[in-house]
Amino acid sequence: QVQLVESGGGLVQPGGSLRLSCAASGFSFSSYSMSWYRQVPAKERELVAYITSSGRSTNYADSVKGRFTISRDNPKNTVYLQMNSLKPEDTAIYFCNVYRNAVNYWGQGTQVTVSS
Repeated sequence: QVQLVESGGGLVQPGGSLRLSCAASGFSFSSYSMSWYRQVPAKERELVAYITSSGRSTNYADSVKGRFTISRDNPKNTVYLQMNSLKPEDTAIYFCNVYRNAVNYWGQGTQVTVSS
């Protein structure tokens, strides 16, 4: 079965950096695009970044362009989100996502809190 396990969240000061990881299993990782989403209470889940199966193409929400970088290591079945110049408004639960066979799969999420 598909499993996505996020890690790397935590508390960081404004201007700081974090790198999130998502370890995937149960499907042919290198064949699928992957995404990172985030969610804050009472708001819809927001697409943050997207990467194609090969890693050659990426896309970002306007709010994170120039600060966040999505990447992947296909032999390790892992997708990353490098987050720099973090702002308090980046505080959220971050989720890894794969859309496979008309089904959205999610990890359990990892909390990122940006606060002084």
